[in-house]
Amino acid sequence: MGKTLTFQPLTRIKTRTKMVINLDDNGNVTDAHMSMLNLRGFEQFCIGRPAEEMPRIVNRICGVCSCDHHLAANKAVEMAFGVSIPEAAKKLRRLMQHLAWIQNKILQFYFLTLPDFLITEPPRDIMALMKANSELALKAIKMRQLGAMLVEHFAGKVIHPIVVVPGGFSKPMTETEREELLKGAEELLEFAKWTMDFAKKEVFPKYSEIIEKLGVIKTSFIGMVDNGGNHEIYDGKLRLMKADGEIEEFNPEEYADYIAEDIQTWSYAKFPHAKKWGDFALEFDNPTIYRSNCLARINVCEKMPTALAQAELEEFREKFGRPCQYTLLYNYARLIELLCNAESAVEILKDKEITDQNVRAKFEIKEGRGVGCVETPQGTLIHDYEIDKNGFVTKINIIEGPDQNAAAINLSLKQAAKQVIKDGKYDETALNQIEMIIRAYAP
Repeated sequence: MGKTLTFQPLTRIKTRTKMVINLDDNGNVTDAHMSMLNLRGFEQFCIGRPAEEMPRIVNRICGVCSCDHHLAANKAVEMAFGVSIPEAAKKLRRLMQHLAWIQNKILQFYFLTLPDFLITEPPRDIMALMKANSELALKAIKMRQLGAMLVEHFAGKVIHPIVVVPGGFSKPMTETEREELLKGAEELLEFAKWTMDFAKKEVFPKYSEIIEKLGVIKTSFIGMVDNGGNHEIYDGKLRLMKADGEIEEFNPEEYADYIAEDIQTWSYAKFPHAKKWGDFALEFDNPTIYRSNCLARINVCEKMPTALAQAELEEFREKFGRPCQYTLLYNYARLIELLCNAESAVEILKDKEITDQNVRAKFEIKEGRGVGCVETPQGTLIHDYEIDKNGFVTKINIIEGPDQNAAAINLSLKQAAKQVIKDGKYDETALNQIEMIIRAYAP
């Protein structure tokens, strides 16, 4: 008789989830899925709110990528009102995003992912890593704290900042702040370089066999690029790439022409997919299913915007090709982006024009539609608002970063379950390998 295995909550991920695996009479996997259980409701209770309140409200959607929701909401409101922001404000926004991403990627790699590779027995967490390698764990904790404190010093709060406003930025940066932040950013850059070297020597080579087998699926990819097709996270076009390299590129406000949204009865997540490439179905090798997040971004881009990250991208592609389909290499791609964000933060902070006092443009409230799109560490984020003549929001659509990977996560989970569960035989190590696939996506 068949059997259903249910595991909840899953650990070391950034949302409330459960994993369900169905076995047939012989104990082999017939289906598997991950349910996201969070129902936030922002798209409904924000209707009727003044548009300028949206950036202060929607950054509560997520404590991990609150800076990115804050930015996307401001961009949507500004598009609707027809606002162009000052150059210094753009640089301050980019800096906030880079600093927030640095501490996020340190969290994901060292606290949520690395224990799976270095700790053989449960519990696999940062405390177990501390016992196994206290020097490494303490270094990671210190650097993550430094990254978080830089965000707090710059944006007022680590989580749910409200420093960005429609029209630009709430306050200019002082020269003293610039110098202090630059010192911390340079320290984080050195740590990012060290982390990349450590991971390439001590982590990824030792697990090449499971990297090439576990959770591997063939999908399309989505990510933001600049006008030259290069890696971008704040302001650019969206690029869809099929597994064979075919590309569709479009402006964020055109997303509904290229992306459709589906639902599944067992999850509160949306299931976005590429609508022009066929009919959506949770099936292997379906080109409508795409992946987002770091691996997708380094697949779709032509180049990285910083020198060290570009050198790492070239090495990565030489080893694994383009597009790379190995799910566990999300962890490798994450470190390329850690390096890129650290380099970019240092570069911006060395630009003294960032202390220009002109950081906010005036605007008039008017009727319109605005789409704000940025990348988050978890994937491409889209905020779409319709605003009436009095400045109140009448319609909202939000596609979150983790939702962009919802379909792919479930297929990777199913593939991994089929790999490690045979004839009803499985153990804690096998189940943890399945969870590793989910954690790689950082949902």
